[in-house]
Amino acid sequence: MELRDLKVIVTGAAQGMGAHFARRLAEAGAKVAAGDVNEAGLAALPEGVHRRRLDVTSPDDARAFVAWAAGAMGGLNALVNNAGIIRDGLLVRRDRASGEVTTLSEADWDAVIAVNLTGATRMVREAVAAMARAGTRPGVVVNLSSVARHGNRGQSNYVAAKASLAANTVTWAREFAPLGVRVGAVAPGMIETPMTKGMNQKARDALVAAVPVGRIGEPEDIWKAVRFVIECDYFDGRTVDVDGGLVM
Repeated sequence: MELRDLKVIVTGAAQGMGAHFARRLAEAGAKVAAGDVNEAGLAALPEGVHRRRLDVTSPDDARAFVAWAAGAMGGLNALVNNAGIIRDGLLVRRDRASGEVTTLSEADWDAVIAVNLTGATRMVREAVAAMARAGTRPGVVVNLSSVARHGNRGQSNYVAAKASLAANTVTWAREFAPLGVRVGAVAPGMIETPMTKGMNQKARDALVAAVPVGRIGEPEDIWKAVRFVIECDYFDGRTVDVDGGLVM
């Protein structure tokens, strides 16, 4: 698909990679509908980008957003499924000083699954259903997974969500093929975003030091992979790791 032909929803578009994707798509001539719970961040996107609050954890909000986006853009043929949060913590941990055993909270598990898995799945369902009802083809979905899907200490919730997205990229590619919709995924490694800036500095430094290319990634690195998935009509049902050679 050509970028200029896109009528695309970008979730989690108020900052970080999502905001970068929305800007790059708009620059390429795509029609873009940007959603996020952070309305102030959405307001900073360029003129011409359609913007509306979107909470992917709300079924009603997701359904209404897709209908609004299709109306605002005069159709819908693409989704960049980017919204995500982190709530890191060991599943079970013993404090070295006190010996106390603590566990990952139900709230932290539920919050990450609600946004990164259930919310992401909901957006795919609503966007592809809208394309199918309108008879739109071809269409494309780009899921943002993570190299953490292979397993990463302290991220049971995040790993579960991102691994599921990668697996369902295959499932959905097979299911949506009769509808003319491709599904691909991009799995970033360590990328410079507001989310990663909030990491523990010692852990962050150790992770960056382990990256073979010797640096943290930038949103532009991930955009190039997203663009490939969109533009390559023979790419379907696969996940591309973009991690500078990092193996978690």
